[in-house]
Amino acid sequence: MAEKMETAQKTSRAENIKSTAEKVKEKIKVAVKTENRNPDRLPNRTKLLVSIVNQKDEVRLKEILDDVSVSLSFTFAGTGTARSAVLDYLGIGETEKSVAFSLFPESDEDRIMHAIREKMSLYLVGRGISFTIPLTGVSEIVANGLSSAATAKLSDRRKIMKSSDRKYDLIIASVEVNHVDEAMEAARNAGAAGGTIIRARNLDNAKAEQFIGISLMEERELLLILTKKEGKLAIMETLTEKVGLKTEAGGIIFSLPVDKTAGISVADEEEQSGREGSDQKDAQEPNDN
Repeated sequence: MAEKMETAQKTSRAENIKSTAEKVKEKIKVAVKTENRNPDRLPNRTKLLVSIVNQKDEVRLKEILDDVSVSLSFTFAGTGTARSAVLDYLGIGETEKSVAFSLFPESDEDRIMHAIREKMSLYLVGRGISFTIPLTGVSEIVANGLSSAATAKLSDRRKIMKSSDRKYDLIIASVEVNHVDEAMEAARNAGAAGGTIIRARNLDNAKAEQFIGISLMEERELLLILTKKEGKLAIMETLTEKVGLKTEAGGIIFSLPVDKTAGISVADEEEQSGREGSDQKDAQEPNDN
């Protein structure tokens, strides 16, 4: 009897998923037809919002995201592993941080960033930062679901940032435990304005290590540095020299492109808010719905 009930439940769930998928596909078809009528509109893509905030603010962040859009969010803790001098340099009043990854529909990007700036005041010292990163791929079910619930069903081609328009990059340095202070100091000497440190570990990288030609310790620390685009190369070169794979720190350094930001400075807040405010009328065009 129990097996029959379990089978029936699985069948019901499968039918619900299939029905939802069909509805989403139908909405996507409508969006594509609308796009053909307006070449400036594109099917919604999914983007990533990275937020580094005080732990007491993570609930508020999610409330803001759900108020203005829809997001699928994951959070993990940053730990106070740096020496006090580095923490002072980072401008944080507490050592524990929440690092949140939120997937959201691209058409709501300006609304989300504007709401974060207005309601979280991240430009104040120690409050945190938020920034968006373009993605090249995401689970189809997630992408379709977020797109179907977006405020606007299409994104504006004119607002998609080009490489030449980006002002910031995210540098990530993965180093052995107890070398993150050294990495932060090296980055600061190369012009970095700050960073966030989180604890991590290797996930069975034996195969990759064979090709790289080096063995990595299981426990690692990640240093996340948001930097202006023109300063990225100098910071990465210095990190490679001081804490790279050929040093005791065994550092692996890479970077990601960054689109919109919040919490960098008051001037930056005003510039981006003004630009987004002037675009609000475009976001309300009938063809978006």
